[in-house]
Amino acid sequence: MAEETEGKTLDPDLIGPGVQGLLEDETRGRYWVAESGREIIGQVMVTYEWSDWRNGNIWWIQSVYVPEAWRRKGVFTALYRHVESTAAAEPRVIGLRLYVEENNTRAQRTYEALGMTRPSYLVMERMLNKEPKRR
Repeated sequence: MAEETEGKTLDPDLIGPGVQGLLEDETRGRYWVAESGREIIGQVMVTYEWSDWRNGNIWWIQSVYVPEAWRRKGVFTALYRHVESTAAAEPRVIGLRLYVEENNTRAQRTYEALGMTRPSYLVMERMLNKEPKRR
C-alpha cells in the first residue's frame, strides 16, 4: 500500500510487529476494515493525539487503503463515515485529522468532499536513527 501511494517499500519484519503492537494495545489506536463477502476491500487505522489546549483527543486517520478495483465505489466513504460517527459518539474526541501526500490530488478531493478542510499547519518530522525492533 505504501509503495503504491507513496513510492515507499516497507520492511515486512517491521510491519508485522507494528500491526501486532496496535492490535494488542488499544491505547495506541485501532483498525477498521470494509469487507465484501470474505474479501477485505478497504482499511483505515486510527491513532490518537491528545490536545492539551483543546482538552480532547484528535483521531488521526492513517493507513488508508482501498484496492484499485474498489475505488470510487464508496468504500472509503463508508469507512470514513463509520470512523466519524464512532468519534462523534466518544465524548473526549474533538476532531479527525489525516495526512495526505502533496501530489495525491485525487485523495485530497475525496477528503474535501467528505467535509475535511486544510488547516494552516504543516506536518514536520525528524525521525530518530534507532534500530527498530524486528520480529
